[in-house]
Amino acid sequence: MRSAQEIWEAALGELQLQVNKPNYDTWLKDTTGISYQDDLFVVGVPNVFIAEWLTNRLYSVIKRTLASITGGNLQVQFLIQLPGQPDTHLAHACQADGGTSSRSKQLATPPKVNAAYTFNTFITGESNRLAYAAALEAAEEPGRTYNPLFIYGDTGVGKTHLLHAIAHALKASGPRILYVNAEQFTNQFVIALKNQKTEDFHHKFRSADVLLVDDIQFLSGKAQTQECFFHIFNDLYDNNCQIVMTSDCSPKAMSSVTKKLRSRFEWGLIVDIRPPDSETRLTILDTKARRLKMSISPEVLQFLATQFQHNVRELEGALNRVITYAKLSGEKLDIQVATEAVQDLVDNDNQQETMATPKHIMHAVANYYGVTLEALTGTRRDKKTALPRQVAMYLLREHNHCGLAEIGRMLGGRDHTTILHGYEKIAAEVTINSQLSKSIEQIRQQLSIKRPSA
Repeated sequence: MRSAQEIWEAALGELQLQVNKPNYDTWLKDTTGISYQDDLFVVGVPNVFIAEWLTNRLYSVIKRTLASITGGNLQVQFLIQLPGQPDTHLAHACQADGGTSSRSKQLATPPKVNAAYTFNTFITGESNRLAYAAALEAAEEPGRTYNPLFIYGDTGVGKTHLLHAIAHALKASGPRILYVNAEQFTNQFVIALKNQKTEDFHHKFRSADVLLVDDIQFLSGKAQTQECFFHIFNDLYDNNCQIVMTSDCSPKAMSSVTKKLRSRFEWGLIVDIRPPDSETRLTILDTKARRLKMSISPEVLQFLATQFQHNVRELEGALNRVITYAKLSGEKLDIQVATEAVQDLVDNDNQQETMATPKHIMHAVANYYGVTLEALTGTRRDKKTALPRQVAMYLLREHNHCGLAEIGRMLGGRDHTTILHGYEKIAAEVTINSQLSKSIEQIRQQLSIKRPSA
């Protein structure tokens, strides 16, 4: 009957054909066969790090290989053999179901992710549809199709939302998920170095089935941390573990990241997320308003979608601002209240251009034509007041996206059909009447607003 060491040497010969050379040299080369009895095969390993890695990564392969050599259905245990000490101590027992150590079980605890960031709550449009589809595929088939998945785009466009959505989608299937941003990764690595616990650090990340890393660009300029991540990346990739990373720029734009690490980022699929288009912004606002159980007019939503175009975060922040402002002021959430609420949120360069309030527009029109505000909102219908009133209707509609009924209320309680008639009359005449066009342009200049884009 062959000894445990002889059986293990035969197993190692077969494992060399099944495992790539770097993994074999790192994890299997220094192991020994200790004992074989009662369908239990014990393998000696140098440290707990290797014991747990073999448990997490190669247990089923080792068990199958030993079974083919011995002809029996074996259980496998890994024992730590300390140099110079004949006694061994149990690292952990690996059950037939591939049970892992308590440390691995702790990693299997679902990561802390935002409950609101799911695939169902992610609003798709032309700017993010590809990234959404790729993230969904990575969640449904982890490690098989898009690996690694690299998502990049400006701040606030939904990258973190997709990372959290992947974690939510995978929790039910039970893989070990690790979510971390690059800054946390760096800080934990520095602490591990300081406390001489780098083995524990490496084990934590190499034990993940799915690694989600946010803001990977923060590894730029950190050579030692990059080297550490490089080896963790290689190990996870070799074992078909899903890796998803986000960044504010593409891998090629990361000049302070080593070439070999950038090449790893480019191995799988690279997708970008652009700022949301107008239609997507409106959908985002409408969805959030419904979620907050707030009834907000289309004119206010259109106004916010026009003023905040860069990212979803500022868009939702602006909506929260106008809702809170209206509640605290006790006023109805109309276009004027919305304008006042977000006036200080607009970039200084665009503030006058975008934030001319309805009241400012009405005063500018009245001053230009030499009429009082009372006349503009009054009942007189003579030519001296009718034209300025219709110009006010036109500018309020064009530059503040006010609804017809709302303009009617501001201009003395007029019917929305009257407002529509006045707006359409000026809109048609301004294209053929050079004097009217010049007058409206001068009023715009006084307000420092530009022609609305087509």
